[in-house]
Amino acid sequence: MASGMGSLENLARSFASMPGVSTKFAWKLAFHILTLKKDEVLSISNNIIKAFENTKRCNICQNFTDEEVCSICSNESRDKSKVCVVQYPKDVFTLERCNAYFGRYHVLHGLLSPAEGVGPKQLTIKELIKNIKQNGCIKEVILATNPTVEGEATAMYVANILKPFNLNLTRIAYGISVGSEIQYADSVTILKAIENRNKI
Repeated sequence: MASGMGSLENLARSFASMPGVSTKFAWKLAFHILTLKKDEVLSISNNIIKAFENTKRCNICQNFTDEEVCSICSNESRDKSKVCVVQYPKDVFTLERCNAYFGRYHVLHGLLSPAEGVGPKQLTIKELIKNIKQNGCIKEVILATNPTVEGEATAMYVANILKPFNLNLTRIAYGISVGSEIQYADSVTILKAIENRNKI
């Protein structure tokens, strides 16, 4: 980049360091910031600082919240007998958008990955066990980690840890997605679709 653009370049690099943000899009964001009014820029920066300083983990499910207990866990209309275990807070947001699940959640904040130094102690598994012990009405734990090597390993590990509690342990189904064609699916996806077939 041309000299004399140090501050702008640093801003673009900051955006590019975020997950899923390409270099091209990072520069687009950086240039856009310069078109805003000062009060708009200050509002954005203040929102970032407030989110960083005020966001904590829910005492029950470990999801992000501004309160000690999140709005889902404090909602008495939710089904307390079901807990859906997910990888990250963004997974809760995705499932909630579908408006198809009305139980509670537990966020692991990652997956088992020995290569990256992530073991059981780095995840919130002990908090999940504590929640199950304290909440006697939990009957089903739905393991909703992604169908990757790490996701499968984590689901199996959590399932083994929870077996002594005599819960209904289930795994989200996956296979060929709606609207796609079998001819374009890989062999693992087809295998899982066959294994998770439903009775009609």
